Amino acid sequence: MRALKLAALMLLAVACAKEDANNSGTASSTASSHGSVDLTGAGATFPYPLYSKWFSEYAGSTGVKINYQSIGSGGGIRQLSEGTVDFGASDSPMSDEEMSKAKGGPILHIPTVLGAVVITYNVPRLSVPINLTAKTIADIFSGRITKWSDTRITSLNPVLTLPNTDILVVHRSDGSGTTYIFTDYLSTAVPAWATSVGKGKEVKWPVGLGAKGNEGVAGQVKQTPGAIGYVELAYAKQNSLATAAITNKAGKTILASVPSVTAAAAAAAKALPANTDYRISIVNAPGADSYPISSFTWILVYQHQTDAAKGRKLIDFLNWALTEGEAEAPPLDYAPLPSAMAASVKARLTTIDLAASK
Repeated sequence: MRALKLAALMLLAVACAKEDANNSGTASSTASSHGSVDLTGAGATFPYPLYSKWFSEYAGSTGVKINYQSIGSGGGIRQLSEGTVDFGASDSPMSDEEMSKAKGGPILHIPTVLGAVVITYNVPRLSVPINLTAKTIADIFSGRITKWSDTRITSLNPVLTLPNTDILVVHRSDGSGTTYIFTDYLSTAVPAWATSVGKGKEVKWPVGLGAKGNEGVAGQVKQTPGAIGYVELAYAKQNSLATAAITNKAGKTILASVPSVTAAAAAAAKALPANTDYRISIVNAPGADSYPISSFTWILVYQHQTDAAKGRKLIDFLNWALTEGEAEAPPLDYAPLPSAMAASVKARLTTIDLAASK
């Protein structure tokens, strides 16, 4: 019976992936049908709800059209490295090895906003959010906890009656910055996870069913009683999915929100050196009010632009995003950059070289 259930879910995952691909194609063709595209980008699904709004508003106010394909951080890094897009987007910073392979020379990491990766689940008839610790989450996603009624979960949730049903883990099937943030957190907070599964845009999952994009994971969890997965906060809210409260480094159990993500960023912003390249992690941040699975998300651009006109449009857009665009973040459940950091990032934009243009 369990085998039949898993087979059905695998078919559903394929359907979700096809739908996601169709949606991406539709978005791309729609952008093209409204006239010539000025800039092209690809990458992270994590910030897509916000980026989609940004690109639409920016086109309306400036006439500059930006075509962005939400294909995952790994795809965005690959396309920028190959020079097939004008900018990439990622929730995981590029490694030194990835940077060295980029065809267009040095790449700048431009943090845009902060977001939260949440643990979302489908357990009917619960009156309050489930509480989880990093160790419990690691045990679930490594297959050591397989039932919702396991005492390692129920002991954290004495007011809830959890069913004696199977847990189905749903994880990303594509190269994903969301996966990087999630596994970075578990590797930081749970030593056993660091030495077994580890962290990365892609990892070898011990258990579970894969789905493409934040959209795919959210869709699988929503349609499957007993499922648990990890997605960016905006996707959980869009799909009316429950999210877990997680015990942070200070020992306080806290839900993801704009204020709790902002709290996680505050200490990191203060500790940044003057000449940082912004490839930093803020998971498991200190502070009683910090949500522990918080992260920056980055737009990736070449420092040396080979097309002066496109390079200027890209700089102008990024300056807009770091000022007017930041105000659009909280309504969509993203946290704007701390003001001092936004000013520092804008100063970094002045180092983008248009003189290399021909």
